[in-house]
Amino acid sequence: MAGSLRLTRAWMRGHVRRSLKAKTPTKEPYKALTKTQGMCIDMAYDPTYLRGKAAIVGAVDAVSPTGALGELERDLEVRMIKEALDDAGLALSDVDALFATGMMMSSMELAEHLQINPTYTDTTMTGGSSFEVHVEHAAAAISLGLCEVAVIVYAATPRGKGGVNFMAAQMAALDKNNPPPNIEWELPYGPVSPPGNYALAASRHMAQYGTTREQLAQIAVSTREWACKNPRARYQDPIRIQDVLDAPMIASPLGKLDCCLVTDGAGALVMTSAERAKDLRKPAAYVLGVGTAHDHAMMMSQMPDICTTAGAVSGPKAFSMAGISPKDVNVLESYDSFTITVALALEDLGFCGKGEAGAFVEGGTLGPGGALPTNTNGGGLSYTHPGMYGMFLLVEAVKQIRGESTGQVDGVEIAVAHGCGGILSSTSTVVLGTGATR
Repeated sequence: MAGSLRLTRAWMRGHVRRSLKAKTPTKEPYKALTKTQGMCIDMAYDPTYLRGKAAIVGAVDAVSPTGALGELERDLEVRMIKEALDDAGLALSDVDALFATGMMMSSMELAEHLQINPTYTDTTMTGGSSFEVHVEHAAAAISLGLCEVAVIVYAATPRGKGGVNFMAAQMAALDKNNPPPNIEWELPYGPVSPPGNYALAASRHMAQYGTTREQLAQIAVSTREWACKNPRARYQDPIRIQDVLDAPMIASPLGKLDCCLVTDGAGALVMTSAERAKDLRKPAAYVLGVGTAHDHAMMMSQMPDICTTAGAVSGPKAFSMAGISPKDVNVLESYDSFTITVALALEDLGFCGKGEAGAFVEGGTLGPGGALPTNTNGGGLSYTHPGMYGMFLLVEAVKQIRGESTGQVDGVEIAVAHGCGGILSSTSTVVLGTGATR
């Protein structure tokens, strides 16, 4: 028996390695020996199992045109949870799963504050993609019956704490005797994180594919066009490509308007089963596909190819689960910490070929009236960016599905939220659809 188990486990490990190397899910059954029965059973991975089994039924956020909210983060979390539950037509007593990230034991501390006792908890932290990962985990838990009503929440107030000065103070507080690897091995060579690292990716993209600063600037211009429609956006004045080029240089070739904001912000989502979602207050946004991948942590030098993100894995996985292709997407909400972040995502998700993002965005493809409406609330470049923007991608995607966005696109059936965390490190892609797409 022990020998058989060792052989079976060795075969399974080899099977998984071969599947990962192929970078595509496999449906090939593998044999697993049960400990209780001592017999082989067929187990097949079905990448479509989660499709349409869970839905987002509450989605809210809090931002301000001033960039500051004037509230404590805990108070914001509580307010967002209440508003999201009201949006869904549910009560705090319905919640049996809590997802939060940030502080140590964040979900436990928040649950204690709320005086609830969730039976499912998750504090996964992957930076800006954390909340897309939370949606993936919540959808899995709901589909397996591990929970019924999940709340995902985020609040951060870097602007209220001093903006870039607060961030600099955080850096100064690091243990000098045990610094993070990127501080020890990369910072001495000049790439001040994060803009210096993203500037490396932009420089490489320009050198390898001929991308121009004007093309990256078009991303900022198109995003601002959406922000001009949003009365809650931080910046609501139109800009031109020349304005982006003339803005102060932050890390060549990225200027100030190529970089995301530093603002306060908060948001929350409520998820439940597709069956329960049918009877709730507003139309649900059904989770049709999810995918997550990461290929390094915070060391840019460990990124296999600084012009290709893990979105090249998470995106196709999510699209495959949803049974769609890029041409089926009506609206894209894509992480825009910097303009180059959007360019890489467009390529890695398959909206254009590798190296073609510059030409793809020319002429306002991403803006109002464009072929691929992107970041329709104004994005992290013009709407808000409290540090981990992935929550706001999801809230806006849900609003587009419901027909509630300030930048509403006609006839939205499929919306994609694509988060990116770390230093182009971790990506998570969520495909949402209307009830007609289930």
